[in-house]
Amino acid sequence: MKPVCFVMGAGAGIGGTVGRKFAREGYHAVLCRRSDEAGLNALVDIIKDEGGDATGFLMNAVDENAIEDRVAFVEKEIGPIEVVIYNLGAQIGDRVLADTSMRAFEMGWRLATFGLFRLAKTVCPLMEERGGGKILVTSATAAVRGNAGQHSHAAAMGGRRMLCQTLNAEFAPKGIHVAHILVDGAVDAPDTLGKMLGPELFKKLRETKGAEDGLLQPEKMAETYFHIASQHRSVWTHELDLRSYSDVAWWNHV
Repeated sequence: MKPVCFVMGAGAGIGGTVGRKFAREGYHAVLCRRSDEAGLNALVDIIKDEGGDATGFLMNAVDENAIEDRVAFVEKEIGPIEVVIYNLGAQIGDRVLADTSMRAFEMGWRLATFGLFRLAKTVCPLMEERGGGKILVTSATAAVRGNAGQHSHAAAMGGRRMLCQTLNAEFAPKGIHVAHILVDGAVDAPDTLGKMLGPELFKKLRETKGAEDGLLQPEKMAETYFHIASQHRSVWTHELDLRSYSDVAWWNHV
């Protein structure tokens, strides 16, 4: 039975690409995403064509018991979850305070912070019983810098970062490695940046900035995720940031 890499937010960008990398390295990739069943099935087929193992599920993480039930099913029917990739986005768009409804603000929190809490509550006891595991959490610049119009996203991602720290404080001594991966820049991802910009602008950005390695490449990011999951416990990385060489780091922005 292969160990499982359980991916939440397995779109065509970071999540799906990281899942594909782990499948190449001998894991059974369990890929969960909210919508686009055709895209999900296509990704599973690609992994299988490459000789790997994968299973795909449509799952809305904010639904009651959705995360808990899926983890229980995977543990029973597929195998032990050794690695979790928590890659759910929580961006509700650029909105001034007056245009940020309470429901929209709460949705960012439910996706970014509460979902991770629910997942940890479910999977950490299983990992602790087995003596170890890895939880790799994709985050964003908003976790460390709040900009105007980003009330929901910054609060949610800041909470995600602090939750990673408290989880590490409790579970690192028990063999569970939690890593907060701050993505500080635009990712060449059709499911996220592509939808935000629209097909024409996204294509133009790929042909210009992307052609000069100015966009973060999911395939290269996946190598970092796998490296973190493979670290010896004497040199665990608990937080790092990823950005293109040509971008200004978040702490140098005016």
